Amino acid sequence: MGRTGRGIGTALVALAVLAGGADAQRRSQRPAGYVGLALVAAGPLGELGDYIDAGGGGQFYGMFPLDPDGRVRLRADFGFLVYGHERQRLCFSYPVGCRIQMDLTTTNAVMFGGLGPEVVLGSGPVEPYLNASFGFSYFTTTSSLSGDNDFDEFASTTNFDDAVFAWRAGGGVRIQLSKGRRPVALDLGVERHENGVAEFLTKGDIVDHPDGSITLFPNRSEANLVTFRVGVTLGIPQGRRNR
Repeated sequence: MGRTGRGIGTALVALAVLAGGADAQRRSQRPAGYVGLALVAAGPLGELGDYIDAGGGGQFYGMFPLDPDGRVRLRADFGFLVYGHERQRLCFSYPVGCRIQMDLTTTNAVMFGGLGPEVVLGSGPVEPYLNASFGFSYFTTTSSLSGDNDFDEFASTTNFDDAVFAWRAGGGVRIQLSKGRRPVALDLGVERHENGVAEFLTKGDIVDHPDGSITLFPNRSEANLVTFRVGVTLGIPQGRRNR
């Protein structure tokens, strides 16, 4: 091999080393994972629309890369939605009576959680992704008692609940707001919640009787939802290696 050939070979080796070093540096700068917090709006799908109109709540989630490029991730999340709310003003029992007033609040909600994959479709300032999860949905109606001028509950009861296996699928886009070891991004997403058939209460499904007893009128139907998410994600920096 002549000098020219040896020079070309040396240059190629140098370029490969530099490329490998740059790639290793990029990987070391990638976050070890991500956490997110979002506000969620929900709408009923199909038969559920006969019982509820809409709902709102929050969602917390975390993503952890499974491949060197960080595009395949394990995603875990938990969230809640409130789809009904009732408030009644009551008087304290005799002999105090209405000199002390109380609030009886009944809340219809669904909590959900799951675990599944997330696939990032592109990198850069705008990052589209798809995700799916398998887990649960928990429909619950609770009543709580508090003072008229405060929000501290001093009594609470679960009137009705139902837990079902559920899966969700969706996607979204993250828009980069800042870089660095702790990158921040705006997260916009949508998910379809396949809850199957569930039993639940809505506003007016608890009837109070003069003797203090109650009667429940639970509904049973398909309970599928679609949710729209607006949140923020934060990168978790990798631990610094000892040199």
